[in-house]
Amino acid sequence: MQVLGCKSNQALEVARYDLQYCDWRSRQDVLTIMLLHEKVVEVLNPLARDYKSIGTMKKELAGLQEELSQAHNQLHISEARVSAALDKLAYMEELVNDRLLQERSTAESDCSTLNVSGPVQDYCSRLKSFWYPVAFSADLKDDTMLPIDCFEKLWVIFRGNDGKPGCVRNTCAHRACPLDHGSVNEGRIQCSYHGWEYSTDGKCEKMPSTKLLNVKIKALPCFEKEGMIWIWPGNDPPAATLPSLLPPSGFQIHAEIVMELPVEHGLLLDNTSTFAKGWNVPSLVKFLTPASGLEGYWDPYPIDMEFRPPCMVLSTIGISKPGKLEGQSTKQCSTHLHQLHVCLPASRNKTRLLYRMSLDFSPLLKHIPFMQYVWRHFAEQVLNEDLRLVLGQQDRMLNGTNIWNLPVSYDKLGVRYIIWRDAVDSGAKQLPFSK
Repeated sequence: MQVLGCKSNQALEVARYDLQYCDWRSRQDVLTIMLLHEKVVEVLNPLARDYKSIGTMKKELAGLQEELSQAHNQLHISEARVSAALDKLAYMEELVNDRLLQERSTAESDCSTLNVSGPVQDYCSRLKSFWYPVAFSADLKDDTMLPIDCFEKLWVIFRGNDGKPGCVRNTCAHRACPLDHGSVNEGRIQCSYHGWEYSTDGKCEKMPSTKLLNVKIKALPCFEKEGMIWIWPGNDPPAATLPSLLPPSGFQIHAEIVMELPVEHGLLLDNTSTFAKGWNVPSLVKFLTPASGLEGYWDPYPIDMEFRPPCMVLSTIGISKPGKLEGQSTKQCSTHLHQLHVCLPASRNKTRLLYRMSLDFSPLLKHIPFMQYVWRHFAEQVLNEDLRLVLGQQDRMLNGTNIWNLPVSYDKLGVRYIIWRDAVDSGAKQLPFSK
């Protein structure tokens, strides 16, 4: 094993030196282009016209133009070599990391860190101190409300008179009736029992047929950004900025779907990679992850994936024509499907899943009537095919079976989520994989 490890590290060093050389070569090519541009400026200098004929200048410019063309071609070749060297380096790093992961899996002391079995434990308070996306803006109209569960608590979201969203406890302070059974009246949520009305900060502003008392129900920090509603369920002061979950530039959002699934959110997030590749992706995949973070890609489809704490997974799939593989990475594919999976911890046995799908092609699809229902049908079909496996997995986990035996390379996204989650639960000052 030591001999293999030594050879792997040597091969990794060779790949790094290869990358350094390619980088140096491309810098030299750029310098050559800059020097040629300076020569062009010299030829076009008005002072040169006094002792050079127009014919001579044209000849010199033609020669420089040919040299520039060759230099640009050489630069493109060097850039391609740098890209290939980066891919090779990432692959070599993955081989070394996979070897370390395999060694770790066979050691009893290290395996215990990936022992996920038994009943789902209570959520620790530190896990609540993050911004959580809970709804799509398009689903929250001025006169509607959205009941949600989050960390075993019942909440309801609605818009105030100013159009801004608010999130309050879904329980009337009077007789504990569910507020979502009522209605929204002039920016206040009205209980259907005795008509008590609450603003987005939880304050009761109207009590029909009785004296108005100073009553307030719990409200959570709630903001809207880039088409999503976010809440902060923790007791700590909320972070100053909200993450961005927009698709990359050039993509259009085609579908936004919300589903309630009978799976604990951590287990569902562990398996998001399975759902992400569900759009007719070949089952034979190889998961490659650079050592710098959580991104990675699956070859041969290919698919880029990224975990965003606390409960989001973003993925971009390169779409190839049937029977034709366009490239070894998503960047080499001409068309793409981008996905967002938000696994909100509703309770210990339920997850609120927010799914957003975006495309960088076929923009007219967005304007076809009822297309949203077509996308929902496909999403439900994909989820239902894999959900029965996850439910079986959850049943065995609850009965004491370790669901993380012998993790391998394509388990990396789930393994890293578990490492991050363990760090949160243990109160680590510096969380791993934080950006």
